[in-house]
Amino acid sequence: MEIGHTLLTLETIESVVVDRKEVQLAESAHAKINEAARFVREMAHSGKVVYGVTTGFGANRNHVIRPEDAETLQERLIVSHACGVGAPLSTEVVRAMMLLRVNALAQGDSGIRLSTLQVLVDMLNRGVHPIVPEMGSVGASGDLCPLAHMCLPILGYGEAEYKGEVMSGEEAMRAAGLSTVRLTYKEGLALLNGTQAMTAAGVIAAIYFRRLLDCADTVGAMSFDAVGGRLAALDARIHELRRRPGQIHSARVVRRLLKGSELAGAQPGSIEGKVEYVQDSYCLRCMPQVHGASRDVLDHVIEVLTTEANAVTDNPLVFPPKDGEPGAILSGGNFHGQPVAMALDYLKIAIAEIGSISERRSAKLTDKYFSEGLPPFLVTNPGLNSGMMIPQYVAAALVSENKTRSFPASVDSIPTSANMEDHVSMGMHAAMHALRALENVERIVGIEYLIAAQGLDLREGYQLGEGTARALAHLREHVSFLQHDRVMYPDINKAADLIHDGSLAETMAAFFAPVD
Repeated sequence: MEIGHTLLTLETIESVVVDRKEVQLAESAHAKINEAARFVREMAHSGKVVYGVTTGFGANRNHVIRPEDAETLQERLIVSHACGVGAPLSTEVVRAMMLLRVNALAQGDSGIRLSTLQVLVDMLNRGVHPIVPEMGSVGASGDLCPLAHMCLPILGYGEAEYKGEVMSGEEAMRAAGLSTVRLTYKEGLALLNGTQAMTAAGVIAAIYFRRLLDCADTVGAMSFDAVGGRLAALDARIHELRRRPGQIHSARVVRRLLKGSELAGAQPGSIEGKVEYVQDSYCLRCMPQVHGASRDVLDHVIEVLTTEANAVTDNPLVFPPKDGEPGAILSGGNFHGQPVAMALDYLKIAIAEIGSISERRSAKLTDKYFSEGLPPFLVTNPGLNSGMMIPQYVAAALVSENKTRSFPASVDSIPTSANMEDHVSMGMHAAMHALRALENVERIVGIEYLIAAQGLDLREGYQLGEGTARALAHLREHVSFLQHDRVMYPDINKAADLIHDGSLAETMAAFFAPVD
């Protein structure tokens, strides 16, 4: 895939980050990259004051740097900013960071040399993945700390993972057949100044949340089938009146999944224990409205993230002479992560709500008073067996944790850099909250998958929906019916894995086609 020639999409990012598709710098981008690098060098020797080229950084902006100290300045910038703490970011997030940084620099507005940028491309293609701690960014000036860690192996410093082994940055570069680089004018600043860490983490969350939403519709339909839900609430005429694309989509998919069922829509008395009333609990009746709202949020967030993925967000920005106009190196604030931070706060709320309604369906199925005739906790001989009692507890615990993380990080700010950076976005915090919420919800929906499947198996003798039967069969290839109590955490982990790895979504893909 060529970088610097076409805009990145969520799909092209996924192909590089997850599927390990190789990238190359488009030849059409070379001239602009080289021109900006030449102009930066000229300005460095012009005697003019240029932030980050002939001056220090942040609150040290008033300290003039001699041209002969340019290399030392850029190297020290990287090493001084690489002070992150905490667990390492996932390899997928790091690969996304690298790709997005390459894409921003390839637009030729940053002043980096083509040869230096090529090293980052080669690292991505050969699988040299820097170890980047998750904590240390406040989201302005960009993601300085995590991006500095990403750059350390370019200089032969830090640590990196290569072919499954963590080693020093220098060793990883050597093992991959790559040479380290001595940075020059503005290159350190170009490499670490931008929003690529928060955007990368957000993109990974969006990729997996899109998959999770399909799984939530599937598993929710299984719960609907297990309790013999009332089909009137899924009628297309209801959803068309509200005009919300996500809601219309989810309702259509759940109808398809339930097609042919003898349980969903069954009359009272036709299923043992089914109660005579005309409306189901909101967790079933309003499933399309809630799932659909999260789908619409995701569409909005993807637009924000892909716009940012194709933006130039470092500082200062380089505008070489053009059409007789003098060039300029301009300081601004494109590195401020507020647009991304606010979108990721919205995303984490949308993720958390999928978990919240999923847990309510699990609670309904395990409650003998509301499960439409299913046995308490979905197990024979309750009392001697706890059945699905405690998995629902676990789902409830995860839902509560998500609530504590759903407060918007972007409304917080704390001054840094001697009060020069006096308003920050906290975008990386929002991104990490979204990733943690996603992990929790994959487990919550995984628990519902187990519970709904148990309920469907207990409806022996009834024909299930075409989709719910397929989803049940897929789970039973990996997790057996719960005859009596057993250690449950392996079952929960396996169900969550089927959601995260795309196995369930792939199995059910035919039900998600855009046309009835």
